[in-house]
Amino acid sequence: MSEAEKKATIAPGAEAAAPVAAQPPADSTAVVADASTIAVSTETAQEKAGKDETPAPIAAIAEPAASEAAAAPEESAPAAAAVVPKEPAAASEETKAPAAETAATPAPAAATSAAPEATKEKDAADAPAAAEKTGVAKLWEVCQAHEHKEIWGVTLQDPSSDVPTEIVLTKFLNANDGDVPKAVDQLTKTLDWRNKMKPLELLKKSFSRAKFGGLGYVTTHSEAADSKDPALKEVFTWNIYGNVKSMEETFGDLQQFIEWRVALMELALQELNIAGASAPHTITAENDPYKIYQVHDYKSISFLRQPASVKAASKETISVFSTVYPELLKEKFFVNVPVVMGFMYGLMKLFVAPKTLKKFHPMSDGGALAREFGGSKVKTLGDAMPKEYGGKGEELKATGKETMLD
Repeated sequence: MSEAEKKATIAPGAEAAAPVAAQPPADSTAVVADASTIAVSTETAQEKAGKDETPAPIAAIAEPAASEAAAAPEESAPAAAAVVPKEPAAASEETKAPAAETAATPAPAAATSAAPEATKEKDAADAPAAAEKTGVAKLWEVCQAHEHKEIWGVTLQDPSSDVPTEIVLTKFLNANDGDVPKAVDQLTKTLDWRNKMKPLELLKKSFSRAKFGGLGYVTTHSEAADSKDPALKEVFTWNIYGNVKSMEETFGDLQQFIEWRVALMELALQELNIAGASAPHTITAENDPYKIYQVHDYKSISFLRQPASVKAASKETISVFSTVYPELLKEKFFVNVPVVMGFMYGLMKLFVAPKTLKKFHPMSDGGALAREFGGSKVKTLGDAMPKEYGGKGEELKATGKETMLD
């Protein structure tokens, strides 16, 4: 058996954190890849988008299928057409002309009846925005009543005047498809967790270089260095599990592994800088610039065995991150994944939410990654990728940020 085969199976690939008992919300930002459930695609994300079939998933996901969007209200029935009076049977040419004028007079009445219809349509169009504002207001009440006043580096303030808080609370609504009670529950659990875990303090904690050195990086790529437009900046987290020296050492202490993974996520959130948002942003699940790319590299990892420590870390990561980091995942790429794992796709379709599948891109060739970012507003993003991933950039250890290590 080769050295690669002797390595333990896939490491948990998602964001991790302290235990959270509740079921995951409709949309999670962090999902762990289970080595036994990896599906592989050699197509790019853009190629997949042009097909009817859903992209191949990667693993057991902590994200249940989201409810379908509510149907748009039916349009009101059109106003009845004005009745044109019949002209007299024995009318002369002179009398016919006034009759024609009479026939034209009901037109203003038709225009008058159309006005209420336009008002109704406008009210219907404004309804979702009004509902969202109401939902954000209710979430703000939860924040006011809680002792913890921070999420993702944002000091929570009145969302009617504080853009960063509005963005954070809107993400909780979007993650739950606008269901306010569910969003309230998730927000409460997140505040409880952050109050207990204190993730910002983990940014100041030093982790073992022997266990975590070279395993996680954060990179930031901008169209212009001084641009304040969040759409012109892309943030990546990289998990290079092929660099794990000892599976038992890295994953054996579950609490320590989770703290390290949380610290890496918080480092990425600092780069995302939601706290620095100043211009109002109407974000939706589909149009939200405050999201992160994730890349998990499994080069040299054996998929034949899964140590109990890796399974435990995967389960804990899924359970927690799906709750405390909603609506922060843009797309997730699993690179250097064995092609033989593709047969799991059919099985995964039974468990993974369709909108989550669209975010996952398993790839057998890590060198093709740079081709996946043609749709980014950062036009040089593909070239900025490290050479081993098909770009022209420097290697991660030269450009990426790591958590504090000793």
